[in-house]
Amino acid sequence: MISPAGIKQLVFLVLCLFHVSSWAQVNTTGKITYERRTNLMKRYNDPRMKRFVNEDNKIKNEEFTLTFNDSISYFKPVPTNTVDEMAWMTTKNQYYQFLNQEKQVSILSIFGQDIYIRDSLPARPWKITDNKRVINGYNCRKAVYQKNDSTRIYAWYTTSITPSVGPEGFCGLPGLIMGIATEDGGIIYFAKKVEILQSVPAETFTIDPGKNKYYTMSEFRAKIEKEYGNTPWGKRLFGDLFRWL
Repeated sequence: MISPAGIKQLVFLVLCLFHVSSWAQVNTTGKITYERRTNLMKRYNDPRMKRFVNEDNKIKNEEFTLTFNDSISYFKPVPTNTVDEMAWMTTKNQYYQFLNQEKQVSILSIFGQDIYIRDSLPARPWKITDNKRVINGYNCRKAVYQKNDSTRIYAWYTTSITPSVGPEGFCGLPGLIMGIATEDGGIIYFAKKVEILQSVPAETFTIDPGKNKYYTMSEFRAKIEKEYGNTPWGKRLFGDLFRWL
């Protein structure tokens, strides 16, 4: 027979194991609400934009959601009923990522029209650092992506939530991206709400392109460069569209 002292030790051991198991649990299904903070004065440095942007309205806050399970994710803007006369100054793109197939569908909103792009998941050479911070209660580690000579992007990811997805179609890190920002702080995303779910309805990940054509990323780049690449506003459009891509 087990002595009373032995029973107490056994109960203590079970409780410890339960605590460790709960602490080490990795969540694979949920919904993240991000706040995007855009500094319009950093994005638009053309002197002509001063009639639209000033110190009082230079910071534009918007919300997006990322819904995910262990194999699919969907990132989209949160609709608002408020009339926004400056809505045209920021992008409102959507991204579906199919991790098992290593595919991505991007829906880019351009002049009120949705452009559908179907291609492989983007491959980015992330450099993981030792820098850490807590975002919405989750321990995160910083990673850096050097897109080109003038564009560096910082991301903070947590290994407590998978899959490897994040805002604006970013992926490729050892966990979910809780925050992402351009180096100059012109555009910043941070998770403001985390919902861990048991499941996500299948229709959440259904895509209906209607009569819209699917482009590959290279096809769409060539189209934009050909049609708009020689105009100042066209170059600006190109820069905005491919800031994250």
